[in-house]
Amino acid sequence: MVSTDQLSRSFAALADPTRRAILERLAIGEAGVVELANDSALTQPAITKHLKVLERAGLIVRTRDGQRRPARLQLDGLTPVDDWLRRAHAEWTDRLDRLEAHLAPQLDSTHKKEIPDA
Repeated sequence: MVSTDQLSRSFAALADPTRRAILERLAIGEAGVVELANDSALTQPAITKHLKVLERAGLIVRTRDGQRRPARLQLDGLTPVDDWLRRAHAEWTDRLDRLEAHLAPQLDSTHKKEIPDA
């Protein structure tokens, strides 16, 4: 099981729209800092900082190709987020279904009071 810290790092990384944009770009294929900066209004140092956050979260991997350090999307890094979201969705769906079942008799009696028999 993945630690809460890893999950928190993943959600924190995904919370930033710039990092989400970088991930969307990397979904097309690997890219280096220069390429990512060319696709953005950010400077290379700013892109590098975002890449470090994404790398610590396990959402990307970076390799070395001479002086170039291309980043690549790490799909396995999204698994803990996906698992958490699936569990939360199932739990809240169950809770809302139980609430609806609990309130149904009250709603029925309210409707009957609003529409008296003629």
